Amino acid sequence: MTETQTAENEGVTEPQANEDGGPAPVSKVERLENEGDIAADYLEELLDIADLDGDLDMDVEGDRALVSIVGADLSQLVGRDGEVLEALQELTRLAVYRETGERSRLMLDISGYRAERRETLEAEASEVVARVTASGEAEHLDPMSPFERKVVHDAVAAAGLRSESEGAEPRRHVVVLPAD
Repeated sequence: MTETQTAENEGVTEPQANEDGGPAPVSKVERLENEGDIAADYLEELLDIADLDGDLDMDVEGDRALVSIVGADLSQLVGRDGEVLEALQELTRLAVYRETGERSRLMLDISGYRAERRETLEAEASEVVARVTASGEAEHLDPMSPFERKVVHDAVAAAGLRSESEGAEPRRHVVVLPAD
């Protein structure tokens, strides 16, 4: 075994067999870390093909793998309103599915776009919550991506109000409702 192979395999344990001789179940965190590794490999190849510089960061948050690409100007990978980012995320999820046979909820961020968007949406949700609380009237928001709707639903729920999604893509939007 070469030094490189040894370094690559450090800390890696072979799956243990369970009582019936099959592989032991993999923990949720290990499964999500594997998704992140597959996604990172896929995205690294994509960056090489496109001749773009970027560093990949991987993490696990809750029940999903998070992969971030950071580096020089990667705005072309984000696109207008994150459209290219959404497409890349779906392609990356397909690459993970191809390798694992399981549907992935992997989240991709490029140049901090999603993190910044989350902060903006949480601030906007706070303003809407204040208006709905004061008026007692439901408020319909502009159409949003699934990621954006989830951020708003979470912020509204944390504030003690209710929300629901209405409409069909690409016009699907959040409606913030007063508390019961």
